[in-house]
Amino acid sequence: MKKSVGAKVRAVSAEIVDAVVSGGKSLDVAIAKNENRVAVGDRSLLRMLCYGCLRHHWQLQFWIDQLISKPLRKRDRVINALVAIGLYQITKMRISDYVVLHETVEASRELRRPELAGLVNACLRRFVREDLVAVEVKDKQSKWNHPAWLIDQIREDWPDDWKDILTANNERAPMWLRTNSSRGSVDQYIKRLRAVEIEADKLDGFEDAICLRVPQAVEDLPGFEAGDVSVQDAAAQIAAHWLLQDPNGHILDACAAPGGKSSHLLELGGDKLTLVAVDSNESRLLRVSDNFRRMGQDATIIAADASKPESWWDGVKFDGILLDAPCSASGVIRRHPDIKILRRASDLKNLVSSQRVLLEKLWGLLSPGGILLYATCSVLAVENDEVISEFLKTHHDAVENDMLPNNNIRDLMRRKVFGFQVLPGSAGLDGFYYAALQKEKEF
Repeated sequence: MKKSVGAKVRAVSAEIVDAVVSGGKSLDVAIAKNENRVAVGDRSLLRMLCYGCLRHHWQLQFWIDQLISKPLRKRDRVINALVAIGLYQITKMRISDYVVLHETVEASRELRRPELAGLVNACLRRFVREDLVAVEVKDKQSKWNHPAWLIDQIREDWPDDWKDILTANNERAPMWLRTNSSRGSVDQYIKRLRAVEIEADKLDGFEDAICLRVPQAVEDLPGFEAGDVSVQDAAAQIAAHWLLQDPNGHILDACAAPGGKSSHLLELGGDKLTLVAVDSNESRLLRVSDNFRRMGQDATIIAADASKPESWWDGVKFDGILLDAPCSASGVIRRHPDIKILRRASDLKNLVSSQRVLLEKLWGLLSPGGILLYATCSVLAVENDEVISEFLKTHHDAVENDMLPNNNIRDLMRRKVFGFQVLPGSAGLDGFYYAALQKEKEF
C-alpha cells in the first residue's frame, strides 16, 4: 500500500513539535535536523504546522485534555503532538475536516504507532462532533497561549499594553527587508520587487526598511545573492543608524552573530569606519562570515567571549560599541514561538547577570565621548531599563544620550525611565529595547 505524502508531513511535524515540547530542543534546530525528510514542496506546510502548534500550544493542550482522559505513555507522547497537529489544522487552517482526519490518522502509522490510530481518529472526530472549539477556556495560559510566569511579568511591566503584547506574540511576523543604501534607495528596490510581481511597503522614519505583503523565498528577491538586500526586522535596523549618527571611527559589535547589525553598520559607514565583530558561538560566526561575503564586506571577526576582553582586545579603544545583549527574547516570540515553552522565569537571573557583566567589561573599552548602544529583543524591565538604571548609578562617567536617529520613529517607541522600547506588533515591528550611553570626555 502506497504511503500518504500528507501523512508523512504531519508525522515529521509531530516529531518536531514533540522534540521542542518534550525534549527541550530549539525549534530552529529541530526543523533543520528533520525537514530534509519531506519533499521540498512540503516544507512550507511542515513549518506552518510546527510554528502554529507552538504558537497555540496551551490552547491545543487544553482541548487535548478534554479528549484524552488517561495520559499517554512516555514513549507515545509524540501522539499528543500529532493530535495537536490535527486540532491546529481543524481550527486554524483552511483544510477540510475529511483531509485532516484521514492524513493525521495515517500519520500515526508513519510514527509506527498503528495501535493508536483509533485514538487519534476518535479524538479528532469527537472534537468536530461536539464542537469543543466553543468550550470556554478559563485558565490564563490557555487563553493567552503563554506560560503563567511570562503573562504575569508582562502584565506587571506593561499594565496598559499587556494584552496587545500577548496578542501580537501569537501572530505571524511579517517579512522585513533591509536595502543596501550604498547600492540604491528603498523606492528603487520597491520598483525592482514590483517588476517581479512582489508587493511591498515602506515605513516612515526607517530609511532602509521594506515590509513584504507576502513572505518570499530569499532566492526570489532581486539582488539578494549580490548583497543588494538582506532580511532584517525594521526594529533591529534602528541600531546601526543610532550608533552611527557620526559614521567615523572604530566600532565594536559585541555578541555580533548572526551578523545582520554588523552588515548594516558596514553599509552605512563604508570606508569611514573599521569594525570588530565578536561572538562566543563559533558556529554562528560562520553566518557572520557568510553575510559579509555575500555583501562584499570586510571586518575583523573574533571568536571570543565579549565579557572577557583580556583574551581578545588589542588595547585600541572604540568610538562606538553595539552591545546586543543575550536576553529572554521576549520581544521576538512571534518569530520564535518555542521561546514561550523553553524559557523559564529562573533564566532571568543568569541573563541579567550576564548583561551587567558585559556592560561593565565593555565600558572600559569605550573612548571618552563615545557611545555604547545597549540593545535587547526583550520587553521585560528587569533586562532593560532596570539594568541601565543600575549601571548609571555606579558609573558617574556615563550619561544617557536620548538623541534618536530621527524623530519620525519617536511615536513607535515608548520612553522608559532610561531608554526606549518598541513593543512587538507596533507597525509590524518586533519588540526591541535601546539605551544609548555616552562616556563623558576627560578634562
